[in-house]
Amino acid sequence: MTTTVEDRSEILRMYEALRVTDVCDGMDAVGLQDVGLMDKEIRPLWKDIDGFQHRICGIAHTVRFVPTNKRAPGFATIEEHQKWKGQWYSQLAKGPIVGEIRAGDVIVIDAAGVADCGFIGSNNALGWIAAGARGAVTNGGARDTDELIKEQVPVYSRGVSRGIRPGRLEVESTNHPISCGGVFVRPGDVIVADGDGVIVVPFEKALAVAKVAIAIQEGDNGS
Repeated sequence: MTTTVEDRSEILRMYEALRVTDVCDGMDAVGLQDVGLMDKEIRPLWKDIDGFQHRICGIAHTVRFVPTNKRAPGFATIEEHQKWKGQWYSQLAKGPIVGEIRAGDVIVIDAAGVADCGFIGSNNALGWIAAGARGAVTNGGARDTDELIKEQVPVYSRGVSRGIRPGRLEVESTNHPISCGGVFVRPGDVIVADGDGVIVVPFEKALAVAKVAIAIQEGDNGS
């Protein structure tokens, strides 16, 4: 789904301070009850209860991985292994592509049910943030979690994982519709995540949902 810079800016501005619960109520108001709420097992890796830096909102940038039917041969040297690993990342499991990340994106990864593979680590996640991403969400796991927490990279995952993609997974697509946490996610949909979990708002409903959610939040703040 293609969105203009102006569309993205307006959406990001409206959703900037909204909580997942505000957005959920907004979804109810436009007839989308129980739509877009990811599985409760997808949770923040860390929480900042003072500055709320763990909260994210942004535009979905989707990546889908699939289990590979290839395995690594044995390696005589560490150099051979490193070369093979680099080739796998560059040819079979590259994603998301940093050059395609836009400011305000949230990386959303379908892990294909592979639980113990680290889709999000300290090195690649910092690269995504440097390219303009606001955080990452996956129905799989994250690794290098000590560093991710220390660096305060907003990550929402099903848990901690340890393996790497080479020998386990291949990228199937980037910026195509995926399933994550039981929710249909398209590139361009709006992602909001906080301590209550993750919600996905269909882009065509984003303005209507935001208007209601803002009114609800303003009412709560004034009560």
